[in-house]
Amino acid sequence: MTLQIFSQVAITCQDAIATEKFYTKHFGFRRARVAKLPDGAQIVFIKMEDSAFYFEIFQAKEEAPMAPAVNDGYQFPSVRHLAFKVDDVDAKLAEMGDDAKITLGPLNFDEYIPGWRTVWLADPDGRIIEISQGFTDEENPPRLENDKEL
Repeated sequence: MTLQIFSQVAITCQDAIATEKFYTKHFGFRRARVAKLPDGAQIVFIKMEDSAFYFEIFQAKEEAPMAPAVNDGYQFPSVRHLAFKVDDVDAKLAEMGDDAKITLGPLNFDEYIPGWRTVWLADPDGRIIEISQGFTDEENPPRLENDKEL
């Protein structure tokens, strides 16, 4: 069996409607489906325009067991942050206005990747979102120093 495509990330939200509005307004998602579960709960699928990528949005049924992430995300094993590429970080922040709850940056990373600029912000549930410009792939990425197998 082969992998076809990375298709979705499921997120649980304190306010599913606010989360859907945030991602549709600022990141080009649109509602693609609403599925009603046997218990009456609904799952909202929002799809990124011109792609096969979805967020599957669930309404939270419990309070978060820990504080929201700060800066660029949790430092323990977890999902650190979600990321989106844009042409211009500053223009995107201006477009988002008060919805851009910045947690770190904007920062320039020219010494690592020329032209790379990034900012991290919180979505309505405090999930960290990275918005960056200028990231490019490396032609021949080296091995990690402790990686003997590649």
